[in-house]
Amino acid sequence: MFVKICGLTDPEDALLAAGLGATAVGMILTASPRRVTMGAAHDIVRRLPSEIMTVGVFRNDGKERVVELANKLGLQAVQLHGDETPETTRWVSERVPHVIRAFSYDDPALHDRSGYGPHRLLIDAPQPGSGIPFDWTALPESVRGQPYILAGGLNPENVADAIRRAGPWGVDVATGVESEPGKKDPAKVRRFMAAVREATDQLSGQGDER
Repeated sequence: MFVKICGLTDPEDALLAAGLGATAVGMILTASPRRVTMGAAHDIVRRLPSEIMTVGVFRNDGKERVVELANKLGLQAVQLHGDETPETTRWVSERVPHVIRAFSYDDPALHDRSGYGPHRLLIDAPQPGSGIPFDWTALPESVRGQPYILAGGLNPENVADAIRRAGPWGVDVATGVESEPGKKDPAKVRRFMAAVREATDQLSGQGDER
């Protein structure tokens, strides 16, 4: 399963996430308590193995700035987490390798996403970064059965249940594995990854049936 550890602000946390099996790491490059400095973001990208997807997270920052920073840092993907229009999303997707387009689970735009162009879908809670989960059973029918990344209040204690109930293609966590904003707790990251593996093994029929 695709696993993104987000809100990273230093290379050591990024290397920890990669070493524990994360598929991707996210760095917030917009206004946020978890905003990463350009120097730290550059070090994270430089030190990570090439197979780990590096994602820059933006929120209503302007399409030119998004592409400029993605190219300057050598990011493999950008995540648009604001009110970016279909036109902006398409424009960015033509200029960076991968785009993750985030929506709140109750956003009406989820019902017609075709205009946004090629992107990976992320479903979040109405208040991103709050650490508060939403009702996973309330996902729109237009999303169920589609490959998407689930975010919003996930943590080591609830991620397995979220995977079983919502059936996402991937999961995204930030607040749920922190010791403080922008700083990851190694024990929480380890427990989160173990819970993801256990849940996916069970769903694939490989888990312990006891």
